[in-house]
Amino acid sequence: MQELLGRIAALDPTASLGLRVIACFDELIVGQVNIHGLLATAAALAGCPAGCSFGPRVSPLGETLAGDPPTGRLSHGVDSDAAVWLERAGPEEANDAIILERLALAVGIRRSGANPDAARRDIAVLLGRDHPVDERSEAAARLGLSPSQRYRVLTQPLFAEWASHPNWPSDVISTSLGTIHTLIAPASVTAGDAPAAPCGLGVTGAIPDLALSFRTALIALRLCERPASSAVDAERYGGLIHMLAESPSTATNPDVDRLETLLTEHTWASATIVAVIESSSARQAARSLDIHHSTMQVRVETLSGELGFDPFDGLGKARLGVAYLAWRMRHSRALELPPPQ
Repeated sequence: MQELLGRIAALDPTASLGLRVIACFDELIVGQVNIHGLLATAAALAGCPAGCSFGPRVSPLGETLAGDPPTGRLSHGVDSDAAVWLERAGPEEANDAIILERLALAVGIRRSGANPDAARRDIAVLLGRDHPVDERSEAAARLGLSPSQRYRVLTQPLFAEWASHPNWPSDVISTSLGTIHTLIAPASVTAGDAPAAPCGLGVTGAIPDLALSFRTALIALRLCERPASSAVDAERYGGLIHMLAESPSTATNPDVDRLETLLTEHTWASATIVAVIESSSARQAARSLDIHHSTMQVRVETLSGELGFDPFDGLGKARLGVAYLAWRMRHSRALELPPPQ
């Protein structure tokens, strides 16, 4: 499917997006994602609520909606006594029909395999920090996870490109960032082993730590950059990513706002900041950029003046590192559907 996407994208962008929808639902069917997750995916892809005649109505953010569906809705039959639908207020959009078709197929397969009302969202329970420890342990046991083993959470957007299909527990989880495809992998999995791209790999931990692994995986996903083949491992950033996971908002960090201005005004700033963060001295940073030491010194002075602190003094490098990661999160495009190529 991914090879076909690449060939068709340049010829017909609309068809390319339609094939991405098909690929997305294929992955959900393989992962045996439950009906709420399937509806949340359809709603997120369509940008409007989705529902089914024997299940919930779900918003594009994955929230369960109360009340009756509107009368003017786009529907598709699942079988003789059930249907799925999209609740679009305006005219039908290009991929609505294929979203409904694949949703109906996926729901039909899921419905035939288990009672949807009895199916528990074990992964959502396991990764939710507000659920009691005993509930998370029970969910882990039902998923076949061992309390003596360590695992890590992997997160991908709905339009991720899949290279392999590992037999790991997976589900579609509703988050503040939208609907995210989530897997629980062995701790030994690295960024090079990621089955899809872009992909965020959370920190490793035992079963009680998987809620934190999920939060750090979301941060890692937001740190993925173009091209879409990227994967980011949260453990590369140590404690910095834990800080971002506990307080992901950058709205109250003045260092990020100053960095925003600096990066806008100076074309050299981004590469220089990375070099400073990864180097022990200005001279080493200059060598990594293949520039003269005096040029680097001028840049460091500019950084210090505009940021209000010296990145090589005391906590300066830690402040710069946190600010730069937060700036990357603010400008992340990892969750956006990539344009046809």
